[in-house]
Amino acid sequence: MLSYIIRRVFIGLVTLLLITFVVYGLVRNMPGTPLTIATAESDPSKNLSNEDLKRLTKIYGLDKPWTEAYFVWIGNVAKLDLGRSISRKQPVTKLIRERMPATLMLSVTSVILTYLLSIPLGLRATVRSGTLEERSISTVLYMLYSLPAFVAALFLQILIAVKLGWLPLMGIVSDNYEGMNALAKTWDICKHAFMPVLCFTYGGLAYDSRFIKANMEEVIRQDYIRTAKAKGVHPTNIVLHHAFRNTLIPLVTMLGLTLPGLLGGAILLEQIFQWPGMGRLFFEALSGRDYPTVMGLVLMFSVLTLLGQLLADVLYAFVDPRVSLS
Repeated sequence: MLSYIIRRVFIGLVTLLLITFVVYGLVRNMPGTPLTIATAESDPSKNLSNEDLKRLTKIYGLDKPWTEAYFVWIGNVAKLDLGRSISRKQPVTKLIRERMPATLMLSVTSVILTYLLSIPLGLRATVRSGTLEERSISTVLYMLYSLPAFVAALFLQILIAVKLGWLPLMGIVSDNYEGMNALAKTWDICKHAFMPVLCFTYGGLAYDSRFIKANMEEVIRQDYIRTAKAKGVHPTNIVLHHAFRNTLIPLVTMLGLTLPGLLGGAILLEQIFQWPGMGRLFFEALSGRDYPTVMGLVLMFSVLTLLGQLLADVLYAFVDPRVSLS
């Protein structure tokens, strides 16, 4: 196991270098620079002179070829320095740390709800396979899975926030949040988070439920399940203790791959709901050509993706002792 992990970490580092190198090249070759974008969006009367523009270009290292600038950036990363945001004039690590709780609030809640609901639904659909109930549930789940989350977000905003006025339209807190007591603050955040969490959850719920059902149907056709039925084992015990345990392998693998999404957020959803999380930070940084912030986020997402894959493989071996990692 230890040698496998060391080998995977080495491969992961090489992969990380390739990913960041390609992304850095793509970002640096996008039209515009942080300075020209900021100048275009500012008051024309406050535009920078050519001398100031050249001076700032040199200060931020934008005068260097992108290949040279990449190695400067990777050298700073090796010293645990992600640089400073060009547009916000703050360390990138501070920006990420400030935005992380908002995204975790949505993503962790969404993952917990997804698995709490999808596992019973998947098992129920397996037990009731072929019935009207199962077909109705499968149809609804398929329709939910086919509906893009950003479309659902817009419909929810129009219906629940605008027409009915039940929930706030966007943001994470109300304008009078500071004057509320602790209970009212908690309720205010919950009201703002309801629609984003719903949009984060329903797609995963639909996919995971169908995923569990498909794996369960494959397992219950195995010989040892027929043997358990022939011995008179109760159907509930067959489903929970015999069949479901053997569907944990693909489920655990999928769980490990959700790790990047916990901090990555959803760029479109956070932008639609004006939710101050990691996804919105990435969108704003990309729009403003804020290279240090973009690369800091890309690095974090890439590391989480590689760690998620490694965690899935390790958990795979723990769930199924027959699997040998070598």
